[in-house]
Amino acid sequence: MIDLSQKEIWFITGSQHLYGDETLKKVAKNSQEIVEGFNASSHLPIKIVWKPTVKSPDEITDICQEANLEKKCIGIITWMHTFSPAKMWIKGLTILNKPLCHLHTQFNAEIPWQSIDMDFMNLNQSAHGDREFGFMMTRMRKKRKVVVGHWQNEYVQKQLGVWSRVVLGWDELQHLKVARIGDNMREVAVTEGDKVAAQMRFGCSVNGFDSSDVVKHINKVSEADLNKLLAVYEASYELTADLKEGGNNRRSLIEAAKIELGLRAFLEEGDFKAFTDTFESLGELKQLPGIAVQRLMADGYGFGGEGDWKTAAMVRALKVMNIGLEGGVSFMEDYTYHFTPKKSYVLGSHMLEICPSISDGKPSCEVHSLGIGGKEDPARLVFNSAAGNAINVSLVDMGNRFRLIVNEVEAIKPMADLPNLPVARVLWDAKPSLEIAANTWILAGGAHHTVYCQTINTEYMEDFADIAGIELLVIDDRTTVRDFKDKINANEAYYHMFQQGF
Repeated sequence: MIDLSQKEIWFITGSQHLYGDETLKKVAKNSQEIVEGFNASSHLPIKIVWKPTVKSPDEITDICQEANLEKKCIGIITWMHTFSPAKMWIKGLTILNKPLCHLHTQFNAEIPWQSIDMDFMNLNQSAHGDREFGFMMTRMRKKRKVVVGHWQNEYVQKQLGVWSRVVLGWDELQHLKVARIGDNMREVAVTEGDKVAAQMRFGCSVNGFDSSDVVKHINKVSEADLNKLLAVYEASYELTADLKEGGNNRRSLIEAAKIELGLRAFLEEGDFKAFTDTFESLGELKQLPGIAVQRLMADGYGFGGEGDWKTAAMVRALKVMNIGLEGGVSFMEDYTYHFTPKKSYVLGSHMLEICPSISDGKPSCEVHSLGIGGKEDPARLVFNSAAGNAINVSLVDMGNRFRLIVNEVEAIKPMADLPNLPVARVLWDAKPSLEIAANTWILAGGAHHTVYCQTINTEYMEDFADIAGIELLVIDDRTTVRDFKDKINANEAYYHMFQQGF
């Protein structure tokens, strides 16, 4: 769903006219070689495009304007090979509206002890050229990622790769359309929020639609398309006997397939890449979409249950960041706890809508009673999630700002079979413990809905919060309740002053 060949990041090297043509030729040659090295690296998923060295305020302003207008350009990496007086950058940085990463490196890795002279020193001045540039960005309160180390170092390339993926997700949000099929679940607070403020901050638009907008597409589903999708179900999942041809619940599976085809057609027609629904506003839909939502998420769509448009947008953004990586991304909910004297765990799940990208094996396709919503029994995929490190991410509207909350967790294998639980699920150990994690999550105002990510980690979310200019609260193995309270209080003061223009 994303064409990476249409995305690029620009590499801009800063210098000045002081050094003469020969030195500037070496600066250009060195920066070109760095770009070639990055493009040959497996850690950077997006093409890096070399741009000519900028040496004056006008050149800097022009390249920043060009970056703003070029749709393919989703961010810039800057590097000061020599000393570049940073007042030259003020106008360009002021108008720049693309994410920025400051690479603090130098072309050579080691000092050439026997041959080093002043010509070498004058050329390789990033040790203080980048500090001058860093001061200017800090003075301007410019949010950016700083990566330090030699450009050939795997650690450096991995950090740039993380930032590149976050920039890809941020670019997606700039033109993301979220379809809210039905309204918010009645009387629920945390899934509400200011959609205008969200569009101003993140770029994504959120608009409401009725279930009838989907039903009209369901009514157009052809027999051929329906049979083709049923064959995909049979090949991809373990169908229970009652769902196979001639089975007692085959009609439920047929209806689920119709819903998937109709919902997919609705999303494609409106160019929506994320959506919500709610069991309180199903209209003529015969069942709450289950397998349809699960498969759409597996294809990269964002989703939020009960009208949760913020989580739907974040699921989509993180799925885009996750392109090409091993782990999955899913809509999730903290559902129930497992308290024991030694260790406590969370069982995450939802009524139906957990993405099979996080499954540890071939899902089972089943139909069971839902017990909520007053509709027919829906089809869904049932599975356990794979074990391993993960994060839960929640975006909440605090009224005067958006807050991003991250809890690092470790998924484990369920301690016993769950023969009577007809939903997908994941059991996790919340860091540093469930007691502290839940305490601080609640103090932070974290939602019960989250984005569950197996490969995307906290570093991605730090970069995302900086690009978005929003608050970030992290709950990890070093978190204490006392320090977390202090952080919340300090943030209240910081963001109040920030909004007042201090």
